[in-house]
Amino acid sequence: MIRPSLKPLLFCFSFSVLLLAACAAPVPVATPTSTVTPTSIPTHTATLWPTATPTPTPTPTRIPPALPGVFHASQLNPLDPPHSYIQNTCQFLQDQWASTNSSPGTVVMAIMFHSITPKAVTSPDQISDFNFRLLMNALHEKGFQAITTLQLLDFMENNAAIPARSVYLVVDDRRTFTYFDTWFRQYWQVWGWPVINAWISTDQSTTDLWQQQVNLQNEGWVDYEAHGYQHMPAIGPDSTDAYIMQELQKPIEAFQLHFKKTPLAFIWPGGGFTPHAAAMARQVGYRLGFTTNPRGPVMFNWVPLSDEKDPLRPSWLPEGAVNDPLMVLPRYWDTDATLHLDQVIQIGQEATAYAEKNKAAELDYYDIACSSEYGPIP
Repeated sequence: MIRPSLKPLLFCFSFSVLLLAACAAPVPVATPTSTVTPTSIPTHTATLWPTATPTPTPTPTRIPPALPGVFHASQLNPLDPPHSYIQNTCQFLQDQWASTNSSPGTVVMAIMFHSITPKAVTSPDQISDFNFRLLMNALHEKGFQAITTLQLLDFMENNAAIPARSVYLVVDDRRTFTYFDTWFRQYWQVWGWPVINAWISTDQSTTDLWQQQVNLQNEGWVDYEAHGYQHMPAIGPDSTDAYIMQELQKPIEAFQLHFKKTPLAFIWPGGGFTPHAAAMARQVGYRLGFTTNPRGPVMFNWVPLSDEKDPLRPSWLPEGAVNDPLMVLPRYWDTDATLHLDQVIQIGQEATAYAEKNKAAELDYYDIACSSEYGPIP
C-alpha cells in the first residue's frame, strides 16, 4: 500500500518516463545491403600538344654600302674628267666583275694615222717612216695588242674580254692598197694586228680604188669604218640636217654595196661634230664615234671628255654636251702617241688598284641590291 503522501511523486515520475519514451528517436530497421558492382572508369589517353616553335629573331635588313666614285686618273688634264655612260648600276657591276670579261683597268688607246712618209715631214699630219716604226715597236714591246672595231664595241658596251693593253689603229681618208701593203701588212703577218680604214665614201673614187679596198677587206686584216661622204667641210653648228644626213647615210649605202656590211663607227671628218649630229648618227645606226681630241685612253664605262672650252687647246671641241660618250671617243695623234704610252699604262695600273680596293664594297652592294633580280655574277 502506497502512502498517500507518495502518490503525487509516483505519478510525476511515471509521466516523465512515458514522456521520454515518446520523444526518443525510433530505431531504424536494418535493410539488406545489395552488392554494388563498381563502375569502370575509362583510362584517359593524354593528348599530345605540339611544342610551341620559338619565334625567330627577325633578320636585320641589309643596307647596301655606298659605292665608290668614278676613278680619276692623275695623269690627265683636270679639264678632261672621265664620263660614264652605263646608267644601270647592277648591270655595270655584273659586267665589271664577271670572270669571263675584261679585268678592271683594261685600257684602249686609239691612235689616228694620216700620211706616213719615208721623206722629210712637211705637214703636221705626217709622221716619218722612222717614227712610225718606232711607235709600232714601242707598242709591242710595252705589251699592247691591236683590236678590231667589233672587239672595241663589245668591250665598251659589255666589258667583253680583250687584251689588257689594247690599241685601236685608225687610218683616216682614202688610202690605196699600196699604202696598207707597205706600212701595215707586216704587223698583221708577224703580230696579227688588224688596222682600221676610216674610208671616205665619195663618188669620186675610181672603180679600181674601190676594188682595192674590197680586196683588202676580203683578206681579213683591214677593218673598214665610215669617214663621211663629201668629208669636208667638217660638221659644225651651221651644218644643215641635209648635209649631216648625207655624211652619215651615204657611207652606209656605199658600205652595204661594196663591202656587204654596215659600218659600226663614224670617224668624224676633221674632228667636227655637234650634239645634234651625234644624235642623228645614233638614229641611223652608228654605235661608236671618234674625234681628233687626244684626251686619253678609254676603259669600260670610262671616257675622258671635256665639258668646257679650254683656252690652251682652242681647237679641241668640248664633248660633254653630246651626253653620249661612245659617240665622241678620243684619239691620239700618231706624231706624239709614243710619248703617252707610259702614261696610258700607268692609268690602267691605277684603275686596277682602285677597283681592287673597292671590290668588296661593290660585290656586297651587288649581293644586296642586285642579285635577286640579276642572279649571281658569272
